Amino acid sequence: MPLHIYPTAEDVLRHLADYFCELVGQALAARGRFVVALSGGSSPKQLYELLASPAYRDKISWRQVYFFFGDERYVPPTDAESNYLMAKTALLAPLGILPEQVFAVDTSLPPAEAAQAYARTLEHFFAGEEARFDLVLLGLGDDAHTASLFPYTSVLHDASIGAKEVFLEDKHVFRITLTAPLLNQARAVAFLVYGAGKAAAVERVLTGKRDPDQFPAQLIAPAGELHWYLDSAAAALLPDSL
Repeated sequence: MPLHIYPTAEDVLRHLADYFCELVGQALAARGRFVVALSGGSSPKQLYELLASPAYRDKISWRQVYFFFGDERYVPPTDAESNYLMAKTALLAPLGILPEQVFAVDTSLPPAEAAQAYARTLEHFFAGEEARFDLVLLGLGDDAHTASLFPYTSVLHDASIGAKEVFLEDKHVFRITLTAPLLNQARAVAFLVYGAGKAAAVERVLTGKRDPDQFPAQLIAPAGELHWYLDSAAAALLPDSL
């Protein structure tokens, strides 16, 4: 499990953008398309803006890239909290990505139906083949959640390969998330984490006791590559021997 630790967040973003480009090239050569599950939140927003910038936009054949979402807030797609809207604003619209390349969660449906519909969308897209993303981008919450796999939620024990609704009692909101078994089928998973506020969560997930109920990001153990992209602040509590 490679740890990529860089002095600043800008360094982290640049190196992850380079890795993204590398994986796209490999996937297009091998399979003719690149399928990515995007993460929400402020950290990936900066990555998406970088990928859409003049420095990177022409390095990728975007017409052969297909976009899914690792999780989604149960809000309309026009809501400021929507992961889809963030990705659209930062990445998809600036690049002129076509609607048929983007697979958003239909949050107009009741939560359970939205999750079931997204699972069917995945099944249809992969057309009977194993649902394997070429890359899953993930973040890490202060509570060690990733995607919408939150501590002590029932979805952490869901063995299905698909999507599930999650109700967060403390926030009184629903979210839709891909399940850990589906995320773990990916050819590559990359965590993007920076800032001193994430240092304790990084340390608990990577060096703490094995307790996925408390530290859900520990569930992520993909069949393919697993990379952590960290700045020095986020890695500050990790032992030198790791």
